[in-house]
Amino acid sequence: MMSTNTQDIAARLSNSGIFRTQGLIGGKWTDAYDGNTIKVQNPATGDVIVNVPCMGKRETSDAISSAYNAFSSWSKLTANERSRCLRKWYDLLIANKEELGQLITLEQGKPLKEAMGEVIYGASFIEFYAEEAKRVYGDIIPAPSADRRLFVLKQPVGVVGAITPWNFPLAMITRKVGPALACGCTVVIKPSEFTPLTALAAAELSLQAGIPPGVVNVVMGNAPDIGDTLLESPKVRKITFTGSTAVGKKLMAGSAATVKKVSLELGGNAPCIVFDDADLDVAVKGSLAAKFRNSGQTCVCANRIIVQQGIYEKFANAFANAVQNLKVGDGFTESVALGPLINEAAVQKVESFVQDAVSKGAKVMLGGKRHSLGMTFYEPTVISDANSEMLVSREEVFGPVAPLMRFKTEDEAIQIANDTNAGLAAYIFTTNVQRSWRVSEALEYGLVGVNEGLISTEVAPFGGFKQSGLGREGSKYGLDEYLEIKYVCLGNMDRA
Repeated sequence: MMSTNTQDIAARLSNSGIFRTQGLIGGKWTDAYDGNTIKVQNPATGDVIVNVPCMGKRETSDAISSAYNAFSSWSKLTANERSRCLRKWYDLLIANKEELGQLITLEQGKPLKEAMGEVIYGASFIEFYAEEAKRVYGDIIPAPSADRRLFVLKQPVGVVGAITPWNFPLAMITRKVGPALACGCTVVIKPSEFTPLTALAAAELSLQAGIPPGVVNVVMGNAPDIGDTLLESPKVRKITFTGSTAVGKKLMAGSAATVKKVSLELGGNAPCIVFDDADLDVAVKGSLAAKFRNSGQTCVCANRIIVQQGIYEKFANAFANAVQNLKVGDGFTESVALGPLINEAAVQKVESFVQDAVSKGAKVMLGGKRHSLGMTFYEPTVISDANSEMLVSREEVFGPVAPLMRFKTEDEAIQIANDTNAGLAAYIFTTNVQRSWRVSEALEYGLVGVNEGLISTEVAPFGGFKQSGLGREGSKYGLDEYLEIKYVCLGNMDRA
């Protein structure tokens, strides 16, 4: 039985003009060819919101063909024409921000305020790349001989397979599709089967914006089948993926057979280093934001809070007090800061990490168990005396657990921070300007926040070092992932 809340919200959204429950292939809303479906659930209640098609190889193959056919006309439009389509799409995303925010909270669980923030953030990539579409510049190269002219063109790579996760069901799509479309590419999107409704709503708005049929396609369902079909097709020239490092490695290996361009935004193990000279209030507020946003389910979440000895006790107490005030509940409830985890497997992972830490000598200062609300709610947790032998320091917990570790010297902090295969985000809190430069340069991470816990923005490059991925998203650098460079030499130019 669907709870009244889920029922009411779903009913309201289904009348909004953006609520779609079928895949999108070549501009047509489509069921799975065999009629199979999967359930989309509200993680806060367990209610089934709706069933969506469980698609596989055949549907993906058709989506690739439709993207391939649309590429020739979309890539030949002027940059200005593509820019106008993207701008219209941005305007529609903003005009529907309330409904999109509710949809994100309904299927993903994050608090409505955070979901609305994601809509603004997600839409900002479409706005930014509407502007950048007109700035894909080439080059003229001085020739080594008088009878030649050399120039460089940048051209769209072709059909893009975009595979996206459930934790940011809108923003992880827009920051791939925005630059792809701006460059003249067409896309086949595979959203997470946990959160397809936001992707479908965004795709519906792309059609309303006048983006031609076949430019944006959405298939969901059987992830291995869809993934394999994208990898095997020679028509797909680029794979872009956000998700786990293990799946990223499979996609990278699978792309080798057809030598596709690949960009990967994979798992993190973000250190958050608090030095003795940090402003305590700034450090607590920043660490809290970096750790507990989306209930700790982000790849840039502070995974290890590494605190210098002199400020450790003070910080630990102030931080635990702040965490104690975080309200847990259904994302639609006023003033809730943490929603549920995405599913039961996520809770079991968090539980196993906490048990492992306690068995190795860590102390639970706060939380450390499932929330009395039941379902997949977990208490915001602070663990003290963590060390680098514990799972919680080695791997991404992806939940509301903050392990505190001690260090003595700056060099030791850098060594602890870099002692991981991951290299996505890192955070440091210090009032010493020289130290902020030294440590930022020494950290083997693609993003560093200094005295700030929320650093993602469409205007800056987002991506990791080491096994956290390849390539960058956002900013002017994000366009390069979707472009080929062509050199043209004109000879015999001295003939009349």
